[in-house]
Amino acid sequence: MLFNNQEEINQSLKGIINWDNDELIVNDADKLRTDILDRLVLNAAINSSPEVKGLSRYILKSVALELGIVTSSIQGLYEARGRGEIKGFTVPALNIRGLPYELCRAIFRTAIKTQAGAFIFELAKSEMGYTLQKPQELSAIILGAAIKEGYKGPVFIQGDHFQVNAKNYAKNKDKEIAELKKLIEDGIAGGFYNIDIDTSTLVDLSKTTVVEQQRANFEVGVELTKYVRELEPAGITISVGGEIGEVGKENSNEQELRAYLDNFNELLEKEKAGATGISKISIQTGTSHGGVPLPDGTVAEVNLDFDTLENLSKISRESYGLAGAVQHGASTLPSDLFHKFPELETAEIHLATDFQNMTYGSRLFPDDFKEKIYTHLRSKFASEKKDGETDEQFIYKTRKKGFGEFKSEFWCLSKEIREGIGQELERKTDFLFDKLAVKNTRADVIKTVQQTPVYPDLAAEVTACN
Repeated sequence: MLFNNQEEINQSLKGIINWDNDELIVNDADKLRTDILDRLVLNAAINSSPEVKGLSRYILKSVALELGIVTSSIQGLYEARGRGEIKGFTVPALNIRGLPYELCRAIFRTAIKTQAGAFIFELAKSEMGYTLQKPQELSAIILGAAIKEGYKGPVFIQGDHFQVNAKNYAKNKDKEIAELKKLIEDGIAGGFYNIDIDTSTLVDLSKTTVVEQQRANFEVGVELTKYVRELEPAGITISVGGEIGEVGKENSNEQELRAYLDNFNELLEKEKAGATGISKISIQTGTSHGGVPLPDGTVAEVNLDFDTLENLSKISRESYGLAGAVQHGASTLPSDLFHKFPELETAEIHLATDFQNMTYGSRLFPDDFKEKIYTHLRSKFASEKKDGETDEQFIYKTRKKGFGEFKSEFWCLSKEIREGIGQELERKTDFLFDKLAVKNTRADVIKTVQQTPVYPDLAAEVTACN
């Protein structure tokens, strides 16, 4: 149910929370975790009033800090991994698209059951567009889920693929970089204290040397990393990721890795002495985002180059002190491959599409709602259908946009449907946390990660809703 105004919110929370000299105090956490919390999260996402939406987000973020839930950077853990002090697991970075509250709750339930601490919530630049979620909103939803499930400790939220558009960059470099900087500003303001800067789209393989092929990649990467460092909240070192191989393109190699990292580090030190560099490196090993749909709508098998993944991850740790290599586009890989990532000391793995597929494929998902979405997508995005592409292929690659096109209707599905699908998603997170060996990583996280509270500002939350 949507609130009509801020006073209605305050009245609904009477006796549960109060303010003492502008400081929020939680009087009854158990009562807060009932339907009133769900209502706050709903309003933080879809209320049309900036004042109501902003206050809902402000309360969720303030309550989280009061209960010991701290949006944090994973930098300390990754530095320890780069020093060889911690190993044996692969951090899952989970993209939050559809049913975000239910998916985040499922992730926190799994973390609590397994004593996991090394896991990341993330949202890519492109996903912000087609799911109609911005950083300030998603962070509130994630923290609301943590409150609901009783989670405490660091919460890692990441900006995934803060990516340079190569065509736009070629037309107007300054404008494209300015837009990326604005995205970084918004991400940090929203508690995204982990940011993957993707300038790999600027790699030019037509150049004669590997350094020249990578030049725009590391030069723009340094510029954006410097900007991140300028905006960091006091006491927080944001974990920044770099990338040498655009996902879905040519596989990466050692020459590219060293050309990028050597020149990136040298240029960053020259321009900002003592600045912290990147903590991990994304590479290409043969995957593609979302997988490759076949004519019948199933996904083609992937020939993933595990040797490259192992070798480049090892070099990045031993020669450069990074946490290791990052694997993108892995969500739809066969289940029997996931155990290999921690065995090969892969630092991080990004997972998105399978959760989307499970949501649409759930027996609980209403058939009439699904057909309504698909009919709309066939009409609105007809120009994106390629020659020779089947309807199944088109729907597979396009249905992610349904989360934004029908955002309010997703949020307003019955509680039974949403929570039922959430239970199904939890079985997947249980599987992933097990195979990626992040069970019992909470102690390592608490030991290495700096928890620095950044208190929300009500006016800023409201402004972000306009």
